[in-house]
Amino acid sequence: IESFEPGVRTFATRNPNYWKAGKPYLDEIELVGIPDESARVNALLSGDVQLINAVNPRSTKRINASRGYAVLETKSGLYTNLIMRQDAAPTSHPDFVLAMKYLFDRPLIQRALFRGYGALGNDHPIPPGHRYYLSDLPLRQHDPERARFHLKKAGLIGVRLPVYASPAAEGSIDMGSVLQEAAAQVGLKLAVNRVPADGYWSNHWMKHPLGFGNTNPRPTADLLFSLFYKSDAPWNESGWKSEKFDQLLLAARGETDEAKRKQIYGDMQVLVHEKCGIGIPVFISLIDGYDKRIRGYGPIPIGGLMGYSFADHVWLDG
Repeated sequence: IESFEPGVRTFATRNPNYWKAGKPYLDEIELVGIPDESARVNALLSGDVQLINAVNPRSTKRINASRGYAVLETKSGLYTNLIMRQDAAPTSHPDFVLAMKYLFDRPLIQRALFRGYGALGNDHPIPPGHRYYLSDLPLRQHDPERARFHLKKAGLIGVRLPVYASPAAEGSIDMGSVLQEAAAQVGLKLAVNRVPADGYWSNHWMKHPLGFGNTNPRPTADLLFSLFYKSDAPWNESGWKSEKFDQLLLAARGETDEAKRKQIYGDMQVLVHEKCGIGIPVFISLIDGYDKRIRGYGPIPIGGLMGYSFADHVWLDG
């Protein structure tokens, strides 16, 4: 690293003693901080930069229509989730949790909010394509009548409830609006409280009965479950506690038979799907924009920019 200005610029040159023989291919890389998505796209298409991450699905058509540029979609485990706190009323009621999960119109959210750049979620954190994904678990469908049944059973028809959303949790404001409209049709009055991104994670995340989170991909199922779903996990967003889940987590960690481990993780997905106060309608794809002269570029699911390891793989075709 030749120079580093936090949030502004990083300049690095090739290490001739790098432990991977023949790599990296590039002599120099300059990373420039551009927080605004529109400004990032403009910088790419004007030739100021050759590679950008965190492209909004709405910008993909513009990039793909520009000669010499393209987008790369990386299927990932990134998700924005509805949080229903299990230590607060009325979100702790099991029938309320089920009602909210049945209100999700997953294909609509995938299509309208993310322009198809995503995979349908099933209210647990393991995405399709993951080696431990439980494909036999039926996808929960949008079912207003079942949602109404559970709301009535919980005695919550006609109740007004705020849900907190923010640009900090990607897509949560639009997702909240979709839920608000669906809830109104079954007698639940949701008020979407939009709060700024600044301070959201410290002042609002997990601090209201109903809100949104946003979880980045994790490299292993064990890490994901341990950080966000174990009963005593500090980031257990809904405050859900399950002794059975915790026992299965430990069993999977020590199981060396891959088939048995997959079965255990499948059982854990069913528990989260049925009992946990988390709703996951969609897994969000990561979208990068790039200059087509860049070669060797491809998807790595743990993050954009090839899992942030693009410097190991790419070269520029002059």
